[in-house]
Order: sequence, then C-alpha cells, then structure tokens
Amino acid sequence: MPPVQRLLIGLFALLVPALAWASGETATLQAIDLTDHTVGYLALLIFGIAYALVMSEEFLHLHKSKPVIIAAGLIWCLIAYVYIQQGQPHAAGEAVRHTLLEYAELMLFLLVAMTYINAMEERRVFDALRTWLINKGFGFRSLFWMTGILAFFISPIADNLTTALLMCAVVMAVGGDNRTFVTLSCINIVVAANAGGAFSPFGDITTLMVWQKGVLDFFAFFKLFVPSVVNYLVPAIIMSFAVPNIKPESQEASAHMKRGARRIILLFILTIATAVSFHNFLHLPPVIGMLTGLGYLQILGYFLRHTHDNWHKRNEDRAALVGDMTPFDVFNRVARAEWDTLLFFYGVVLCVGGLGQIGYLSLASEVMYQQWGPTLANVAVGGLSAIVDNIPVMFAVLTMMPEMSDTQWLLVTLTAGVGGSMLSIGSAAGVALMGQARGTYTFFAHLEWTPAIALGFLASIVVHFWLNG
Repeated sequence: MPPVQRLLIGLFALLVPALAWASGETATLQAIDLTDHTVGYLALLIFGIAYALVMSEEFLHLHKSKPVIIAAGLIWCLIAYVYIQQGQPHAAGEAVRHTLLEYAELMLFLLVAMTYINAMEERRVFDALRTWLINKGFGFRSLFWMTGILAFFISPIADNLTTALLMCAVVMAVGGDNRTFVTLSCINIVVAANAGGAFSPFGDITTLMVWQKGVLDFFAFFKLFVPSVVNYLVPAIIMSFAVPNIKPESQEASAHMKRGARRIILLFILTIATAVSFHNFLHLPPVIGMLTGLGYLQILGYFLRHTHDNWHKRNEDRAALVGDMTPFDVFNRVARAEWDTLLFFYGVVLCVGGLGQIGYLSLASEVMYQQWGPTLANVAVGGLSAIVDNIPVMFAVLTMMPEMSDTQWLLVTLTAGVGGSMLSIGSAAGVALMGQARGTYTFFAHLEWTPAIALGFLASIVVHFWLNG
C-alpha cells in the first residue's frame, strides 16, 4: 500500500471516534430556558444598550458594528457560563457554531456581491449612468420620477444602499439649492430602493436570508413585484404634486467607462445565474455559486492586469481620458467592501442567536404567531423594522421559524423590506442619504411624509393578499 494512502487511512481512523463523539455530544444537548434568569435579563440589557448606540450612529459617529460585536461576545459568554454550571460545557459552543455557519454563508454571499459592485464603481459604470442623466436636462418632476424608477429597478440587482447613493448624487448635482426638490427626491429614492429590493432575492439582506434559508423558492419572490410597485407608487404620486415644476439648466459633463466595465457587468449577471442554478438544480447553497462567480471576476482581473501595459501603449489618449492609468486589481475591490456592514451583520446575527438560545425568541414566537396570528405578527414586523434595522428582525423570525404558508412568508419578506421606509433611520439607504444630503434630507423632513409612505405600506399588503392570498 502506498505511504500516502496509509497516511490518509490513519488520519481517517483517528477522526472517526472524534466525529462520533461530537455527534453524540450534539445529540445530548438540552437547551436551558433562561428567560427568567439573571443572565437573560443581562443579555436583554446588553443588546438594548448596543442597539441604542447603533441607532445613535449619526450623532455619535461610532461605527454601528462596534457595539454589536462586543454585545455578541458578552451575551455568549454569559450563556456559556450558565451551561458550564449546569454540566453542559460544550453546549454553548455547539449552538454558536450553528449560528456562525448561517452568518458565514450570508457574509460570503454579500462579500462577492459587494466586490462586483465595487468593481463596477471603479470601472466608472455608475459615473457614466449619472452623467447621462445629468446631461439629458430633465425637469425636476421628470428627474423625480426618473431617479425613483431607476432606484426601483437597480436595487434588485445592486444593493439598495449603493442604488440610493448613486441616485442621490444625481439629485444633488441637478437640484443645487432647491431644498424642496432634493428632500422629496431623497425620500422618493429611499422608498423606491427599499421597495425594489423586496421582490428580489438579491435586493435586500432580508430577502437573501429567506432565500438562503430555503424557505421560499428563488422565483417565488417575484410574486411581490406588483405589491412592491404599489408600495413605491402610492407615496411617489402623492409627493410628486409637491415637487417644483422647474427645468434647471442642462449641465455639460462627461464620464467614460474604463476598460472591462461591460465584461464585469456580464460576469455579474452570469454569477447571479450560477448561484441560482447551483441552488435550484444541484441543491447546493447559493453562496457556492457566488464564490464560483468571484472566480470569474478574478480570471478577468488577471487578463486585464497582464494586458494593461500593451493596451495602454496602444490607447494612451483614451487611457488618459477615462483615467485608466493603473491595472485593475480585484483584491482591492474585495478590500473596499462594506466591512462595517458585514461586521455589523455578524454582531446582530450572534446577538439574536444568543437571545434565541436563552429562549426569548420562542417566547416571542408564541405571543406573536400563536396569540396574535401570522398576519398581524408579520405586519407588526414591518412596523418594527422602521425603528429597528430589518436585519435583526428578519433573522429573529427565521430563528423562530413559525409554521406559515408561503403567502405569509412572502408577507413578512415584504413588510420587513419596505417597513423601514417609514422612517429615515429604518433602512441603510435612509441613514446613508441623511449623511450625503446632510442638512437637507433629515429625520423630520422624512417624518412629514411618513403618513403617505405608511399608506403605500398598507396598500401593498392589501394587494399582496389580493394577488397571492
């Protein structure tokens, strides 16, 4: 027998007892109800303080990932201490590994998507789109509708944060000192970006979580297209009457995409198709398809990098025009991912997983989904996501895993996705635009139009039940 084969057999023999022990250990784990325990109260207090700091990010300038990461560590330390005292020293470790695996799948999926978006941004794809809109010389009302509709249809592919920032840049470039136009357009963009993300598995983290969990099929989300359109159109029509009917002077601007931009767009579409195919036909996690798609981008990056010098010599004028002076580096795009968002997501998932291990999510599930009923509970989830970020809310629902029909799962996906539009702090898009249009688009400016947005929220629920109920 060859030495390598003997070595592999030996390692396998060593691993089998360890794996069997781990399996047996997992089978004997028993969750301990800590909802009335001091540790449970402390965990709630820690999470509450952390989330208060997250909601105060605009004023404290403290990145939202920092408090929730610390809170996650403290909560799981408390849980582990109790389980050790109860004679189950490995129970907390097994539970946190399960939660960590769920986070890892979502984090890697988002990392690939962010890398593609950053690559397109570096290749000036979004600059070219923004310049095209500015040069067309649209009036304020036309631009109000144009930016809203584009935000609605771009956010299902790109994330709603990137989409909102792009459209806001157009609005601010054209709107200038017209505060009314800029404010209304920013509100419109936030509503449109959140509504557009609700009917696509890629449009929002909440829809991505539901899809990756296997609760709904990929194509099931598109049943929410019409309710999402209604959610956007109702407040947009109401707000459009307040938009000034002015046509600003057209601006001459130019922006050209860098070499490889169109190929990156095509590879992103191919990556999405790969992820869907892996999940639907091979029953593999979608993240495997996304990581395969990252390989596509790496191969293209290799080609662009190794042919850059020859291309630059032949096209010096064009290279100077578009600013394509340095070779494309895919790993720079990975480094520029929204790491604060990814780490915030880690902290939230671990915190909510810890509260679930303590028993609070089972308690909440019993109250909401058994006493209130799924419809009222899912509508309440949408209202809660306007105050608290929709990520922990949706992860809590998925951890509870209540018995619901596909119609109800689509409802909670819709409400969690668009409920954040009712307040400016309810979504990443709203928080980002408050920073980008500081002093013009504010919390209270958005609050004035909350009744119109809430009307669209309720109308979308009615339409959902009418079409899918």
